[in-house]
Amino acid sequence: MQPELQTGNIYTAGTQDIAARQNKVLRNTYLLLALSLIPTVIGAFVGTNFINFSFMRGSPILSMVIMLAVFYGWIYAIEKNRDSALGVGLLLGFTAFLGLMLAPLLQTILSMRNGGQLVMMAAGGTAAVFFVLSGIASTTKRDFGFLNKFLLVGFVVIMLAVVAQIFLQSPLMQLVLCGAFIIFSSAVILWQINAIVRGGETNYVSATLSLYVSLYNIFSSLLQILGLTGDRD
Repeated sequence: MQPELQTGNIYTAGTQDIAARQNKVLRNTYLLLALSLIPTVIGAFVGTNFINFSFMRGSPILSMVIMLAVFYGWIYAIEKNRDSALGVGLLLGFTAFLGLMLAPLLQTILSMRNGGQLVMMAAGGTAAVFFVLSGIASTTKRDFGFLNKFLLVGFVVIMLAVVAQIFLQSPLMQLVLCGAFIIFSSAVILWQINAIVRGGETNYVSATLSLYVSLYNIFSSLLQILGLTGDRD
């Protein structure tokens, strides 16, 4: 009987160790995600109050191409250094950059009579989506790994639509894109948190990056949709 007891103890200890590592990744991810909101707010504040983005409105196609290049280049740098402190620093710098890039939209929304209310509604809606989805992903016994294929196809389709919108500048297509980003980003949150809980994701920097971009897309998309109903001066 003794060998069986020893095997059982080893198995239990191993299971507890795996669970502890998964909880640590999830905890670090949430902490870094919360921390990343600080440079985002700072970047958004500086951009909204001190920078004139008229040059971007004058050359929307060139501006979008440059922004996409910086966006994906920065993501690549973060992923290359995700196992070091440099990766954390690059991530925080990335969130400040995206906060800055959010400023033109915020300037437009805040110029409306109920602009502040719309920003709060978008922020509240984003928080509600995240908490609901994270609760589902971290407590359900279901494996959301099946979303892999959906996310891959969805990413390709959305990127093609983004490129098309750069040239078309269609208000209707922009609205459709906002809805698509919300659905896609919500699926990413489900998949990413579920992957952490199940041990499929072991790097909190990569996990934070994925969740942050998803929240950013949901917030900016909700803000654009709400902006259509805003009271203009």
